[in-house]
Amino acid sequence: MTLPPLPMHFIWPEFLWLLLALPLLVLLYVWLLRRKKKNVLRFASLSIVREAMGTGSSIRRHIPPALFLLAIAAMLVAAARPVAVITLPSNQQTIILAMDVSGSMRATDVKPNRLVAAQEAAKKFLVELPRHVKVGIVAFAGSAQVAQIPTLNREDLASAIDRFQLQRGTATGNSIVISLAALFPDAGIELQQANGNRPMPSSRAIDQPAKEKKEFTPVAPGSYNSAAIIMLTDGARTTGVDPLEAAKMAADRGIRVYTVGIGTVDGDTIGFEGWTMRVRLDEETLKAIATKTNADYFYAGSAENLKKVYETLSSRLTVEKKETEISGLLALAAAVLALLSAGLSVAWFSRVL
Repeated sequence: MTLPPLPMHFIWPEFLWLLLALPLLVLLYVWLLRRKKKNVLRFASLSIVREAMGTGSSIRRHIPPALFLLAIAAMLVAAARPVAVITLPSNQQTIILAMDVSGSMRATDVKPNRLVAAQEAAKKFLVELPRHVKVGIVAFAGSAQVAQIPTLNREDLASAIDRFQLQRGTATGNSIVISLAALFPDAGIELQQANGNRPMPSSRAIDQPAKEKKEFTPVAPGSYNSAAIIMLTDGARTTGVDPLEAAKMAADRGIRVYTVGIGTVDGDTIGFEGWTMRVRLDEETLKAIATKTNADYFYAGSAENLKKVYETLSSRLTVEKKETEISGLLALAAAVLALLSAGLSVAWFSRVL
């Protein structure tokens, strides 16, 4: 069983033993106060001294030393090199939107219909993403194809989404494989690999040497932080490669596949121009894809829910939690506390501590 990361741990924990010096400093401070009090008793009238100092002055004189003690504590903790899980801007560079354009997307249970709702939510998602993030579009029905290669041009992406044409079939597995091919164009990723078949040899001249294929080494699922896939669909797979095999390809490359289900979970019959078809959202498979790739599944039962899903994905893909050494932050805090301590001491008592 893998334990969750601790809120904070230390690279050099042995330096924490130095914190035992803090009680000694407190005792030294108390001893100095008592010594000073004995010197004060030499005055003819102690009441005159107390009246001159006042209650406020008595409290204020302890504030600069207390701040300086906190500064020392922060410096000692920084010396132990603490590491904490904090939220930072994501390194995400490329996102592939794989969108279902099967005939069932014309259903009107999501207003005005599933396709239009998906298009509007996707375009709003593009607007909210940071401008440095590239986005590619993959449209899939009975097959999958790249509608727009990854680009920073939001207008080209919006135009590609507006050009969607409804088709028959739902090849969810194909959409993942084609998305991977768009993310890694030089990796030679093909649909045959997801089916466990060897790709067909390419035609080349007899005297042309074959390129050496780099050996592929799987990585931990979700470990590739520079790209992700968001797949939206409203139906179960009817053709194409096994989506779980395609998900394994993504997991082996560290790519997260966030899945979004839209439409009817229990199933519904949709009619169009004289023909009918039965559609059902395969949530079990979508959840399995997300789990296998260390991502998340979202269900959107309405246009408003779909927009919220994309808003959640936008925030999740633009920030990430990671373990980071925070020694610098503690050192900065120590410096600020030390300066504040000296500043107050000079302002109130015309001396440093």
